Amino acid sequence: MFKNIREDINSVFERDPAARNIFEIIFCYPGLHALWFYRIAHFFWIHEFFFLGRFISHIGRFLTGVEIHPGAKIGRKFFIDHGMGVVIGETAEIGDNVTLYHGVTLGGVTWDKVKRHPTLQDNVVIGSGAKILGPFTVGKGAKIGSNSVVVKAVPENATVVGIPGRMVIEQEKKDVGRADLQHDQLPDPEAKAIACLFDQIRELERKYDALAAEHAELKKRVIG
Repeated sequence: MFKNIREDINSVFERDPAARNIFEIIFCYPGLHALWFYRIAHFFWIHEFFFLGRFISHIGRFLTGVEIHPGAKIGRKFFIDHGMGVVIGETAEIGDNVTLYHGVTLGGVTWDKVKRHPTLQDNVVIGSGAKILGPFTVGKGAKIGSNSVVVKAVPENATVVGIPGRMVIEQEKKDVGRADLQHDQLPDPEAKAIACLFDQIRELERKYDALAAEHAELKKRVIG
């Protein structure tokens, strides 16, 4: 138990440069508080004290703004940055060293009592406001851009952005270490598409100029 608490605190130090000392982390990080509430609620849930698990989870939601169903499965070194508005569904599964930013939803798309929430493998990073909806897997080391809506599986080390989510980097090599979404390095697919259109327009203009020059030369010869 104390080992897990120490690991949780160290995870905050590793991933939030604003963290200054252990007392600040213990008392001022709602994402950490939500994780601790979840662990207590999950203990009761797996021992079939379902009401107690849900009630503790509800208290945690009220105090932190983070809703984690006690039936979800969460691994080691899980970190929720800022936290407000995060929702994690009952059948969600989260691996080790995963990072979520505020407003993330791990949701379902069916009312059936089946596996209906996503599985996040190790070292996944999900940007603020992203929605991951459905019972598919987000592979190890994948990154989901802010406000993306992802409804299908994501390969390992891929980067997904947009609505619906589109893969813009596939099988990107990533150093094992500090999790970082690096928003400034995420490609912009719309900008890339517009740039391709401009390239095609410039090529058409070049061809037009060449044809116009050829036509003028032929006209000069005919008239001459």
